[in-house]
Amino acid sequence: MAVPRVSFHVLTCPSLSAPPLAIPMRSSPRRPRLLLCKVARVTPDPELEAERKLCARAGAGDRDALGTLLRLHGPRLYRSVLLPRLGQRAEAEEALSITYMKVVERFDQFSWQSVGVYPWLRVVALRVALDLLRKRKRELLFDERDLEREIDAAERERHSADELVEHDLLLARRRVEDLLESLNPRYAAAIRLRILEEKSREEAALALEVSVATFDVVLHRAMGALKKALARTHGAASD
Repeated sequence: MAVPRVSFHVLTCPSLSAPPLAIPMRSSPRRPRLLLCKVARVTPDPELEAERKLCARAGAGDRDALGTLLRLHGPRLYRSVLLPRLGQRAEAEEALSITYMKVVERFDQFSWQSVGVYPWLRVVALRVALDLLRKRKRELLFDERDLEREIDAAERERHSADELVEHDLLLARRRVEDLLESLNPRYAAAIRLRILEEKSREEAALALEVSVATFDVVLHRAMGALKKALARTHGAASD
């Protein structure tokens, strides 16, 4: 599946465009005079309006419209919802495929909201991730209880796609940063450089003042230490 290369490392005021409205206002008992004012008219967001029309077509059975919606929102579902919670590209890609299938099966259950279709798609993706986590008992940034709480909150709240993407990426980054605090500073630096800041191996090695080969060893050990820290965290949470 073609997905963008991503890593978890992780109101404007409406314009007043209505014409002046003449309202009679009495200034004296004899002669009325006119007071000119403007009536504010909220300009619809053109992107949301286009998305609303696509959703209407998709709900009526137009597969091309549904495909357009999935191509529009699939990359951010992968980048900010699935990859941080599942931890590996192959699993995140599998989850995205399952999400697409469930969306196709259940799109008739979607009702348009002012924030668009992304929040609904995100809940579907979170449920897919939760199902996969239950099948694969591994040390990950998020566990089953994390996702259950997120799904409960997501079904009650209404946020825009951009707000949700920012929230998800920030949450994943905070999880990693909290874990890094428990690691050897050299290990933590290696992970920050290579994973969070996406430096090349050469750039990261230069920052640590070591050879590339030595950096590879440090990063390998750092990821092992990170996995142990995750196991400790999950073990403490289950006690």
